[in-house]
Amino acid sequence: MLFIIGIIGFGLFYAEGSLPAQPTVKTKQNFVIAKGDSVNKIINNLEKQGFIRNRLVFFIIVKQLDIENKIQAGLFRISPSMRAKDVALTLTHGSDDVWVTVIEGLRKEEIAQILSDDVGIPESEFIKRAQEGTLFPDTYLIPRDATIDQVLNTFASNFNKKYSDTLRSQARAQGLSDNDVLILASIVEREANSFQTMKQVASILRKRLKEGYPLQVDATVQYALGYQEEENSWWKKSLSLEDLKISSLYNTYTHTGLPPGPIGSPGLSAITAIIESDTDTPYLYYISNKDGSQLHYARTLDEHNENIRKYLR
Repeated sequence: MLFIIGIIGFGLFYAEGSLPAQPTVKTKQNFVIAKGDSVNKIINNLEKQGFIRNRLVFFIIVKQLDIENKIQAGLFRISPSMRAKDVALTLTHGSDDVWVTVIEGLRKEEIAQILSDDVGIPESEFIKRAQEGTLFPDTYLIPRDATIDQVLNTFASNFNKKYSDTLRSQARAQGLSDNDVLILASIVEREANSFQTMKQVASILRKRLKEGYPLQVDATVQYALGYQEEENSWWKKSLSLEDLKISSLYNTYTHTGLPPGPIGSPGLSAITAIIESDTDTPYLYYISNKDGSQLHYARTLDEHNENIRKYLR
């Protein structure tokens, strides 16, 4: 008898938990699943936002349908008037939006390729209209049918939020314009791989500018060289002596001062490193070892040449 009562009780519990959370609310609302969200987190969010009645029942439904690994990341339009089973199945049918990830240091041509592949934005049009250095590295939720204007506005909004008024004011206090910050940060992003090394490289670059030395940065030459078909990359791995002579305002071996514009999209760490850099650093030179894992600094040209002999030959 207790067993039968238990079965009936569970049946009622399951039936009640499967019903719509809010039967009278017919309008569809946005529900976002971020990349990497666990099933438990998704279910908790569904309950918090009023889309399901009962977390346990919804979990059982997901298990019954065998869709635990089929739930996708993205933005979904669901209604609180949907039954739990319908909500679960909707989360497996592809989202209305697409997650697009832009990593630090990419130039706009590389970002254009990502957007073309993921959202179908025309590469040539994006390259023509996008402003190098302001396509802030981040993960974006972009509508599948987004126009190029919508995508550019999304980038611009995020850039202005991340490169905040506070950071801009701090840059002004350092005597740096927004363009100065973005150009230097884009170089640092390509040249260093941690916040501490970014600050050190930023300090050296600003000291070289202050004292009238050419920056002599390989990344700016790589930018000037452009796409390398043999390597299938926009960034040539090994530069030759001839490469360092290329006629371009981006060649910081042959031109003093800053290049005309950013060479890619810097992240927040690189931007902050520029603003927090110190031109009183004792160093004027740096190189990375052959695999790029470590930087070595020098105060004088003799020390720099010795580092080259030790770490690059």
